[in-house]
Amino acid sequence: MKLLPVLVFAVSLLALVHASGCSKKENAKAAAQVAARVNADEITVPQVDFALARSQNVARESADIARREILDKLIDQQLVRQKAIENHLDRTPNVIQAIEAAKSEVLARAYLEQVTAAIPKPAAWETRKYFEEHPELFVQRRLFDLEELVFMDKVDVASALQELLSRGQSMQEIADWLQSRGVKFVANRGTRAAEQLPLDIVPKLQAMKAGQTRLFESGGGRIQVIRVLAFKTEPMDEPTATPRIQQYLFNRRSSEVIAREMKKLKEQAKIEYAGEFSGGTAAAEQKVEAGAKAQTRSEELPKGPPRK
Repeated sequence: MKLLPVLVFAVSLLALVHASGCSKKENAKAAAQVAARVNADEITVPQVDFALARSQNVARESADIARREILDKLIDQQLVRQKAIENHLDRTPNVIQAIEAAKSEVLARAYLEQVTAAIPKPAAWETRKYFEEHPELFVQRRLFDLEELVFMDKVDVASALQELLSRGQSMQEIADWLQSRGVKFVANRGTRAAEQLPLDIVPKLQAMKAGQTRLFESGGGRIQVIRVLAFKTEPMDEPTATPRIQQYLFNRRSSEVIAREMKKLKEQAKIEYAGEFSGGTAAAEQKVEAGAKAQTRSEELPKGPPRK
């Protein structure tokens, strides 16, 4: 009869020893995951690896150095974070709003990544087909030395600009003319490969000669005035082009899937614009267009005689 308590004690002792061993292993594992301690906070190895994964152009041979540099940056960040909390900055409206905006962005990106996760990689025949259908990007690929003026169309500026181009005006004269009309533009000059340009204008650029200037209109009222200064042919073979084509086709397919998903979500949701945003984007575009027309009419009104 006295054997039962002894057995119970022995079993309990074994369980305690086992639990103690597991606890030590878990503690050792947890300790191994700690990269640094900053006052009362810990920076973990997964945090460092996550930051490394987000870094671009880190060579494998320099990964260890990069991880240490990242850890030092995380330590600096943690020190500043602790001070911010100590000064109650985490309770200010701007910071709360920024945190919520960042949280929304991360969650939205996570969902879209989940939506696109099942998209298959482009098949070999798709890649070859794209290579053969776009000689301007590969077999006949060119490097263009370009001058460019980019602006948003303002009340039919493009049609008037076409007349200037037909008269052979220089880029400087065109820029001066745009400036006189109050059109804000961005001027660029540099060498760009065919794949760095909008796909729809590449064949048109290839048809141009050195010294020619042409106007290109794209969606949303964006205008480009491009002058081809010079060009040279630099073909790209299929093995070099294949990974780039695969990435492009995958990105295009992802964009299409995301667009369909967003369309479906909007159709299923109840969206109401309020206050100054009533009517949504269409109403805002109409308001801008009406304002632009009114400004044009005021500019075209005949001026009265000068006051004496």
